[in-house]
Amino acid sequence: MLRFLKYTTALVLIGAPAYADNFGLGREALPEEIAAWDKDVSPDGTGLPVGSGDAYTGEEIFADKCAVCHGDFAEGLGNWPKLAGGRDTLDREDPLKTVGSYWPHLSTAWDYINRSMPYGDAQSLEADEVYAMVAYILYSNDLVDDDFVLSNENLADFEMPNADGFIIDDRIETEFSKWVGEPCMENCKDNVEVTMRALVLDVTPDVATDEAALDVEAAPVEEAVEEASAPAEEQTAAIDPELIEAGEKVFRKCKACHQIGDGAKNRVGPILNGIVGQPAGVVDGFDYSNVLNDMAADGLVWNEENLHAFLENPRNFMKGTKMSFAGLRKEADLVAITAYLSSFDK
Repeated sequence: MLRFLKYTTALVLIGAPAYADNFGLGREALPEEIAAWDKDVSPDGTGLPVGSGDAYTGEEIFADKCAVCHGDFAEGLGNWPKLAGGRDTLDREDPLKTVGSYWPHLSTAWDYINRSMPYGDAQSLEADEVYAMVAYILYSNDLVDDDFVLSNENLADFEMPNADGFIIDDRIETEFSKWVGEPCMENCKDNVEVTMRALVLDVTPDVATDEAALDVEAAPVEEAVEEASAPAEEQTAAIDPELIEAGEKVFRKCKACHQIGDGAKNRVGPILNGIVGQPAGVVDGFDYSNVLNDMAADGLVWNEENLHAFLENPRNFMKGTKMSFAGLRKEADLVAITAYLSSFDK
């Protein structure tokens, strides 16, 4: 992957028109500024920071920071990618490409996790945590034992199962001459039509509104608002600031799909401003699942009890929910995130 990007960059530079050497803007980047951006890691280990971590420790970190999307055992949840499994499937019509079955260099896993994960809180991991998590991913693929220790000293020497399944990208030498010159403007199609949507692959959300499902009875909702609003306001004033701070950390697991606070917008999930004590399914502009709309019509309110039950095990509380979140295991996390959510008004 890194090699391909470098070749692509070279092609862009080769094909770019000539500009003045000096635009008269800005200044040269300082060495420490360049170092802050220069995070790439090469297959030979170049760029790796000193550090180490074992698979057993990585399991705990993975469960806390990654399992919400990738599952407790790196098996993937919903449409979030699988990181384990797929051995001996690459010659099939529908191969399962995971770290263990497909990736040729372990440095790619380290580099990507260090640079981009956890989703919504990128580059928050320490080097030792990244080593431990990569070790756990190897363990999940049955490539190492649970006491395996990965470090900057042995990462480059670790041989991946599909290391020989790739070839060197030599397109600059073999194909570049075919990419340059005047573009062909002959025998073009008169028009272009979309013949298939990505929905067939189950990656495009269905945004069509089910009018019948959204036909929520107004009376139960109004009654629920009247009953829940006063207690929520009283609770907000009494929330422990330290508990709110702890809940903010727990909310990092939710940031991939939800926003909260000023300027929040609906994403994969709805905004969560004022959700504590609020009736379910009332955020404007969000396309809720049918099952949530049905429960909302029956008077579901996100009081503390229902919120805890849902966040502890979403699929058990609401069978058929769109939410891929696996759930919060610790009661302390449930209490903390409820306090954090309560601190935001609608």
